[in-house]
Amino acid sequence: MKRLPNPVPRAPAVAGQFYPGSPKELDGRVAGLLAAAPRREAGDVVALVSPHAGYDYSGAVAAAAYRCLPKDAFDSVVVVGAGHRRAVAGAVFYAGEYRCSTGGLPFDAELAQRLMEASDLIEPDNRAHEGEHSVEVQVPFIVRVLGPVKAVCLVMNTPDLGRAEAVGRGLAAALKGSRTLLVASTDLSHFPGAGDADLVDPTTLEALSSMDPAVFWRSNELMLDQGLHGLDTTCCGAAGIAAVLTAAKDLGATGLRVLERTHSGRVMGEDGAKRVVGYAAAAFVRGGPPQARTLTAAERQALLTAARQSIADRLAGERGGRAGLSAMPRLNLPGSAFVTLTDEDGELRGCIGDLEPRQTLLESVRRNAASAAFSDPRFEALTAEEFASVGIEVSVLSPMRKAHWTEVKHGDGVVVERGGRGGVFLPQVWEKLESVEDFLGVLCSQKAGLARDAYRQPGTTLRIFSVEKMAETGKK
Repeated sequence: MKRLPNPVPRAPAVAGQFYPGSPKELDGRVAGLLAAAPRREAGDVVALVSPHAGYDYSGAVAAAAYRCLPKDAFDSVVVVGAGHRRAVAGAVFYAGEYRCSTGGLPFDAELAQRLMEASDLIEPDNRAHEGEHSVEVQVPFIVRVLGPVKAVCLVMNTPDLGRAEAVGRGLAAALKGSRTLLVASTDLSHFPGAGDADLVDPTTLEALSSMDPAVFWRSNELMLDQGLHGLDTTCCGAAGIAAVLTAAKDLGATGLRVLERTHSGRVMGEDGAKRVVGYAAAAFVRGGPPQARTLTAAERQALLTAARQSIADRLAGERGGRAGLSAMPRLNLPGSAFVTLTDEDGELRGCIGDLEPRQTLLESVRRNAASAAFSDPRFEALTAEEFASVGIEVSVLSPMRKAHWTEVKHGDGVVVERGGRGGVFLPQVWEKLESVEDFLGVLCSQKAGLARDAYRQPGTTLRIFSVEKMAETGKK
C-alpha cells in the first residue's frame, strides 16, 4: 500500500499579492464579493469551475461560482488547480493543510489515501505547490462558504488527454458515495484582444457543455490553430478541467450551467483592450438525462450562408483561408459535415464531406462546399452560370458508433469498411432505398466496391450516425 508523507501545513504564498494579506481585510473582501455576486440557482452541483487571477480581476466571477452552492451540502472538497511552475505527469496533491490568512483547509488524509489507491497518476508532491496560486486563491472562498472542510488540493498540467481522463476516473472512484465538492481552478483565454476573447471563451464553455472531454480538448487545439494574435492558451487549467469533467460525469453530472463570464479588460473598464485574460464561473450539475444540442435556426442559416460564400469566393478567384471563429460558439466546435449541391432540376450536382470532426464545423462546411462544387470527380467544376440556380444542402453529422447490420434502421447514415475499401450513405438515401437489405446492399456494391452481402460477413465494419439536415429556402 502506498503511504502518505507526514503532513506539513502549507503557508500562504500569494497573500498580499493575489488577495489581501490582512486577515480582517481578506475576510471583508471575500464577504463583500459574495454579497455582491448574483445568486444563480445551479441545481444539484457536482463540481465548480472557478477562476484564479487576483481578486481585483476575477474575484467577482469566483464569488459567483461559490454563491450558487447550497448550505451544508458538502463535507469535503477536492480542488484541482493548474500547475504553473512545475511539470507533473498526472495530478499531485499537497500533503498538509492548505492555509490562507483567514484560516485553512485541513488535509483529508483518508481521502488522499483513497485517491492514491484509485489511480497511479495521483500522488503527493509538495514541491509542485511551492509558490503556486491556482489553488490558494480558492481557499478563502471555500472557508467562507463551506467552513474549514477537509480537502485534498491538487495541481495538474499534463498535455495528454488520456492521462487527464485517467485522473478523472480515479477521482470519481475515490469520491463515490461521499459528499465531496470538486473545484476546477482555471482561467480561460490568455492574452488575446478583448474581441477575440469574446469568441474564444464562449466556445470553450460551449465545448464543456458537450460533457465530452475529447470535444473540449480538440476545441482548444482548433482555436489555437487559428493563429489569433496574442492567444497563448484557451484554458490554462485544461488538464484539470478535463479531469474534473470526467469525474463529474462518472458521478452523475449531466450538464454545465454557466454562471458568469467576463475578461480582464471588461473588469478594468477597457472593453477594447488589446491583451486580456478570460474568466468564467460554471457548475457541473446533475439534472436528468443529457439533451442532444440541435442547431438553432440562426446557426443553420449561418452554415448555409458560409457554404454559398465559399463557392462564390472560389468563382471570384479567391483561394480562401481559414474560416476564422464565428460569433456563434457552436460553429467553432469540432464538427463534420457533408455539403450536397443540386441543379435546377433537383438532380445531384456534387457531394463531398467529412466523416470525422477534424476541424471546426464552420470550416468543414466551407471547405466541403468548395470541394463539392469544384472537386467532386463525378462532375465537371461548377460554372458561374450554374451558381445562381444551384441548391445547397448541409448535413451535420452526429458522432458515429459501431453497429451490427441488424441494428441499422430506416433513417440512419451508414459507413461500411472492409479490406481497405469503404463507402458512406447519408440518411437521405433512404428516400430511394426503403429496406435495410437494399440500403446496405447498394452501399456495399455501388459505393464501396464490395460484394452486395458484404455487410453480413465477418470482418466488415459498420458505423451508424444521424444528421441535422438544412437546405436553402426554396431549394431542394
